[in-house]
Amino acid sequence: MRVDLMSKLRGVAEFKTLWNRRTTITDMDGTSFDLMSLPDLVQAKKTQSSKDWPMLQRLLEAHYLSHRASATEEQQLFWLLELRTAPLLIEAAKRSPELKAHLLPQRPLLALAEPASQGELEKALDSEQNAEREKDRHLLATLKNRTGRASS
Repeated sequence: MRVDLMSKLRGVAEFKTLWNRRTTITDMDGTSFDLMSLPDLVQAKKTQSSKDWPMLQRLLEAHYLSHRASATEEQQLFWLLELRTAPLLIEAAKRSPELKAHLLPQRPLLALAEPASQGELEKALDSEQNAEREKDRHLLATLKNRTGRASS
């Protein structure tokens, strides 16, 4: 098992807030595990690491595919803001056109969430990912300059 300990997370709330939003799961032996909520984990995994992005995409896909039939408005909002897979984002946008229109200023690539624009949407998702990775690189460089070493 791998455990990541991070002292600073870009764009993520303070520990007390994260703890209040945590998800608790229990295994078959009855052992409970407290985990970051999915929205908080998604934000925390928007890093410069190339291995974080495929995991992020799969977590979002699994969540969407598991809950889309009975989605709450909060879940629909989350998916429209975070989905990384063009066909699923197109489907989510089609299911919630009013919410899509409302979120366009916040995530402009939603304008491309149409079947005819799937190729352009995929390129926009890549650009969005690259921008997030650059933000993380910048934060790491800033922390490195402050402390004289890398922090995570």
